[in-house]
Amino acid sequence: MLARQRQSFILDRVREDGAVRVADLVRELGVSDMTVRRDLEVLHERGLLEKVHGGATSIAGNALFEPGFAAKSALQQSEKDAIADAAVGLAEPGMAIAVSAGTTTYALAQRLANVPGLTVVTNSVRVADVLYQAGRSDQTIILTGGVRTPSDALVGPFAVSALRTVHVDLVFVGVHGMDPHSGFTCPNLLEADTDRALIEAGRSLVVVADHSKWGVIGISSIARLDQADVLITDAGLQPDARAILAGAVRSLVIVERGGPTVSQEAARAH
Repeated sequence: MLARQRQSFILDRVREDGAVRVADLVRELGVSDMTVRRDLEVLHERGLLEKVHGGATSIAGNALFEPGFAAKSALQQSEKDAIADAAVGLAEPGMAIAVSAGTTTYALAQRLANVPGLTVVTNSVRVADVLYQAGRSDQTIILTGGVRTPSDALVGPFAVSALRTVHVDLVFVGVHGMDPHSGFTCPNLLEADTDRALIEAGRSLVVVADHSKWGVIGISSIARLDQADVLITDAGLQPDARAILAGAVRSLVIVERGGPTVSQEAARAH
């Protein structure tokens, strides 16, 4: 295996798991410990990962880094569940909605399976699968085509083309980051194009994002903060961030982690 192929493999592992161990890479690649360490050094010097004792990790805040679905699912689980519990109440029986890819929207999809009469358009393999497995005969699930990303999103021209012919009542979007200047962002350029098309298909935009997304900036913006009709996040969000978001979005909803309590803060009039 060429050095470039090994390094690509290592980056894929970091993207999927968030970290890698030298010993595991030696076994999986069938090369020496020294060879793996040289590859890690090259990738570290290029700013693509962070070398640590015995292995390497992803770089915090890297605008291009996108963990795999399994790695992201393990983060802020209770917050995501509380956010999803609040978000599902916005989906009324018989609505046409769109749902983006992501682990928070996946948690939402598990709850949407209990809402009768929905038509759900999604570019998420995971979201489509959980709704399909629910087996409701009164729901219609529409999965766009496209190229699959590490987060199991279908993206690119096929997905965008399909979404441009769709009109829905609500769009639920998960984001990689949110920032006062960059707005809501994504770490994948093709996924950002697809998310923008998804947002344009809806009458109202609901963003679901836990507090850890604040201050994170992905490579591409998908919407301004003031484009969100509703932002649902958790109580871990710091007061200064709450103030900024309350002044930008139409409605800011703060949920308590691990509990059903939901507080809603009034935002500026649009």
